[in-house]
Amino acid sequence: MADDAHRDEQQEPTAPWHRRYAEQLQELKVTQTGVQILFAFLLTLPFQAGFGKITGAERHLYVFSFVTAALAAALLIAPVSYHRLHFRQGEKPEIVRATHVLAQVGLAFELLSIVGAVYLVLDVVTGSRWAAIGGSVIAAVYVFLWYILPLVYKPKEG
Repeated sequence: MADDAHRDEQQEPTAPWHRRYAEQLQELKVTQTGVQILFAFLLTLPFQAGFGKITGAERHLYVFSFVTAALAAALLIAPVSYHRLHFRQGEKPEIVRATHVLAQVGLAFELLSIVGAVYLVLDVVTGSRWAAIGGSVIAAVYVFLWYILPLVYKPKEG
């Protein structure tokens, strides 16, 4: 397997970049689906009968969650447009680097939106005390799983 990768690199110097981009696209499929579902959920909330009963603070939290979901969607979908505009121009390394940055920033906005949505739902259902606890726990779990664990635990190749 390693010989095949080495052979690819010798035949075409951009082969590792093509492989990295393909891996990024697989990752983006998961994150795009998640943020699109969350955005769709948030998009329908104002049209529900009970939405008019939420407080001013809850409305601000809703707007924050909605806008951060929209920004996350834009950032996580942007690599597709970037690739289309630079396709076959010999810029695969630049595309891979840009996709990496867009995905990282998009994930940060997705995290903010998820935590905001969880806080909002818990606030409406259980009150602000449980919302603060639940939102904090969710934020901690996501930060641990998305950022701390990958930096601390680096699996050995092989």
